[in-house]
Amino acid sequence: MFAYIVKRLLAGVLVLFLVSMSIFLLFWYGPNEPARVMCDTKTSNRCNAERLDRFTEELGYNNAWYAEYGDYVKGVFVGRDITVAAQTTRCDAPCFGLSYKNGQPVWEDMKDRLPATFSVAIGGATLYLLLGVPLGVAAARRRGTVQDKALVSSFLFLSSVPYYLFALLTWLFFSLKWEVPFIGNTGYVPFTDSPTAWFGGLALAWICLGIFGCTQYTRYARGAMVEALSEDYIRTAKAKGLPARTVVYKHGLRAALVPIVTIFGIDFGTLLAGTIFTERIFDIEGIGLWSLRAVVQRDLPIVSATALFSAVILITANLIVDVIYSVLDPRVRLS
Repeated sequence: MFAYIVKRLLAGVLVLFLVSMSIFLLFWYGPNEPARVMCDTKTSNRCNAERLDRFTEELGYNNAWYAEYGDYVKGVFVGRDITVAAQTTRCDAPCFGLSYKNGQPVWEDMKDRLPATFSVAIGGATLYLLLGVPLGVAAARRRGTVQDKALVSSFLFLSSVPYYLFALLTWLFFSLKWEVPFIGNTGYVPFTDSPTAWFGGLALAWICLGIFGCTQYTRYARGAMVEALSEDYIRTAKAKGLPARTVVYKHGLRAALVPIVTIFGIDFGTLLAGTIFTERIFDIEGIGLWSLRAVVQRDLPIVSATALFSAVILITANLIVDVIYSVLDPRVRLS
């Protein structure tokens, strides 16, 4: 087990290294010239050739890309000094550069928005997992019945609606038209400031994510349970006279959880990487909304930092899923 985890960690580090280099090169050789963006932002007058050359030199775009990438990686681990417009700013580790908009270290703004994104992701993922899996198991136990067909059909119809439209309609009706007390006032309030306001501001986003995600996990769980309940060892357990609850939940559900855990790990990583539509519609100041604004403002350090953050989250989620997968199914570990 230990060797398996070490192997997966080494693979994850290698993938993260390649992803970070790809992101760096994408912005280095990208169509938007970072020096011009910085020059337009920092100078009140027109960005002439002299100012553009000065910013190009200060940002290091006259140097070799591998030298600048080395400085970038060094800054992530130990920090670095960044000089822009003849002003030197100390960027402490982890340093992802300075924002073009306000000149502040990107990490300082990012860590202020992480709690909001984590709150949205954890609440939404917990809700759709707790709703979807039991409903899928119940549908699998009643396979072919009217209840099963009605549940699957209704959830299939709901999942065919685009998420952004579903979330927008939820916000319009619950917040604007009906003005539902407590959950109608959306937005993020830190838990330490007011637990009640924190819950009320996120409840509608959680409900929206939970209902929409529940439709997919109900189908996943139903399909996995139908397959698990048709296995020979399940028929053997039934032949031995074990109670139906034991057969379904102790033997069948464990096998069915393997593909569900895999999908959940990736979905949860995606949520943590930035719930852009959810944060934008429900006015939650998280990583997703922050990165969307950065794209509009061409704030490349923020865009690259959020892209790298998303990569770290997804790679970490994959590693955790692999470990859990090996616990649920020992055959994976042995292979």
